[in-house]
Amino acid sequence: MKILNIGSLNIDDVYSVEHFVQPGETLGSNEYNQFCGGKGLNQSIALANAGAEVYHAGAIGRDGLFLKERLDKAGVDTSLVKIGETPTGRAIIQVVPEGENSIILYNGANHSLSTGDISNMLAPFGAGDYLLLQNEINNPGRIINAAAEKGMIIALNPAPMEKSVLELPLDKISIFIVNEIEGEGFTGESEPAATGEAFERLYPGARLVLTLGAAGVYYRHKGKVLEVPAEKIKPIDTTAAGDTFIGYLLAGLAAGNDTESVLKRATKASAVTCMRLGAADSIPKADEI
Repeated sequence: MKILNIGSLNIDDVYSVEHFVQPGETLGSNEYNQFCGGKGLNQSIALANAGAEVYHAGAIGRDGLFLKERLDKAGVDTSLVKIGETPTGRAIIQVVPEGENSIILYNGANHSLSTGDISNMLAPFGAGDYLLLQNEINNPGRIINAAAEKGMIIALNPAPMEKSVLELPLDKISIFIVNEIEGEGFTGESEPAATGEAFERLYPGARLVLTLGAAGVYYRHKGKVLEVPAEKIKPIDTTAAGDTFIGYLLAGLAAGNDTESVLKRATKASAVTCMRLGAADSIPKADEI
């Protein structure tokens, strides 16, 4: 099956700091790097690295042409990437020695998708193809409704989680991929089993993939529960770890592999990403897992 990812394309400016900057503080950076980024770009590269047939749709300014080139290099089809006059999205990322990160986003061209753009992006796809969405682009509700009319399998990663996500046509989502905070935003529950039960009541028939960081992954679909532990590693940078997981997850599901093996492989891929610095460049290829 083909996978269409309508997602963000960002330029990532990464600063290595001793601690996250505080209000009123001027903080020196130990190191600076610029990377290709955006949850959409990261997830498309993860999909391609995992062996999926992936098409990326989104928007950049002319300052972001190297992002399209990076996707091309990874084997992603970029024929649906719009190049306009709005500046490319940006992310300012602080990374502390423990590997945790703090991110400021500028939406830029990611929020320039028109109704016509959306129709053109969805035109080559049909029933049984996968659509992956995050919450870093505009008009997600319109995209979901149009994809559902085509019979596409819709996977939603609602990051960054905002109240507006709850106003989307969520009954049309086939796969929810959420972390603990996002899961609580949907259900009001913080414990995995309770979150899973609440999701099943709210969205019967949908698959829930709940990522739990160092505690692993909780999966629930029509009463069936799977729990996969996390790999034991010392993280360097957790940027794009979740995106890597999502790419390997959907690539495996689209290939028809059994769910438990897919979850285990996606967890391993995410662990490799955590042991590398950066976003897109930290995502492993299939033979590295």
